[in-house]
Amino acid sequence: MAGFGLPNFGQLTEAFRKAQQIQQDAQKLQDELDAMELEGSSADGRASVWLTGNQQPLKVRLSPELLADGAEATEAATLEALKAAYDVSTGTMKERMEELTGGLNLPGLGG
Repeated sequence: MAGFGLPNFGQLTEAFRKAQQIQQDAQKLQDELDAMELEGSSADGRASVWLTGNQQPLKVRLSPELLADGAEATEAATLEALKAAYDVSTGTMKERMEELTGGLNLPGLGG
């Protein structure tokens, strides 16, 4: 009873094998992202923020000169550094996820 637009058993087996491998690779990637320390800095370099590849905060560094400039300057530079770190972190995550799923072509699923 071939037909009906369904993939054959070999194609399904291969699709399940690929899906299982992707699941294992995805867990490994999550672990790698958790272990990363990605830095973002303010334009003047006086504030830095580190996040993991999964956007978890790790640490903040503020220069004494920045702190001497007052609360408003410190807040602005810290926010700028946080945004930069977030952009690096999310960009890294997206890039790594695309690497993980880039070659995915499952039969019968529009691939």
